[in-house]
Amino acid sequence: MKLNNLGYLLKEGFRGIFLHGFMSFAAVCVTVACLVIVGSFSILAYNLDIMVEELNQTSEILVYIDSSLSDAEARSIGTKINLLDNVLQATFVSREEALENFIADHNGDSAFNGVQASDLRHRYVVTLEDNTKMEQTDMQLKQLPGVAGTNAAYELAEGFSTIQDVLHIVSIAIIAVLLVVSLLIISNTVKLAMYDRKDEIAIMKMVGATNGFIRLPFVVEGFTLGMIGAILAFGLEWLGYDALVQRIADVDSLQLFTFVAFQELLIPMVAVFCAAGMFVGIVGSWTSIRKFMDV
Repeated sequence: MKLNNLGYLLKEGFRGIFLHGFMSFAAVCVTVACLVIVGSFSILAYNLDIMVEELNQTSEILVYIDSSLSDAEARSIGTKINLLDNVLQATFVSREEALENFIADHNGDSAFNGVQASDLRHRYVVTLEDNTKMEQTDMQLKQLPGVAGTNAAYELAEGFSTIQDVLHIVSIAIIAVLLVVSLLIISNTVKLAMYDRKDEIAIMKMVGATNGFIRLPFVVEGFTLGMIGAILAFGLEWLGYDALVQRIADVDSLQLFTFVAFQELLIPMVAVFCAAGMFVGIVGSWTSIRKFMDV
């Protein structure tokens, strides 16, 4: 294709946006709405995954040290615990600290009056790198010399892992469905624009224009509309997300919900919105014009 022909086709593509202003406006609005819905759900799913991961990190293993060991010997076991593969951190809790925590947890309960520090054991609070391997790590901890016993909530860790797996599957499925629905809606919107211009396409075919020559302006038009929709959707997503997070922070005095800052998602969100806008614009226009090419 000659350079001057390419320039003409690109110019015609951009001109078509303004010649059919209402349909262009409708296509942009549909693109914005679809991308905002998909983007909002994607961000929600990501934040929920982060929240579940943080809750999962609260699952710990309590390691009780043999009461016959001295303080120095009890503390030395921490080095062995930290050397285990899946251990992120082992925090030593002395008998005295354990007694303080015990009293705080059972404040006012006369049934536990008289409990002394000597009645309790030194212990370690062990956090793991991967809670799905809690059972294997617990078995390794029990085999260490000087360890009298452990307390590990396998069911809780497995429950969090199950929630994450289900969340991932549901998120991927819903996002895929939303993308397909978005593409269908945008494609149908573009088809309406094509129907309005079917006579123009038929005339071009009759005078000998090739399919590529006819398609390119529409592809340029679809690409441009898709990118305009992506830019507008990204701006609305950013403003809406920040406003919602601020609103939740104002009413959530206990900080039960934590959301990542949008700036942390900036690069992937820009990439996703641009790719989605480009895809729906080009594919929507390319597939929509096919039925009008047979004259």
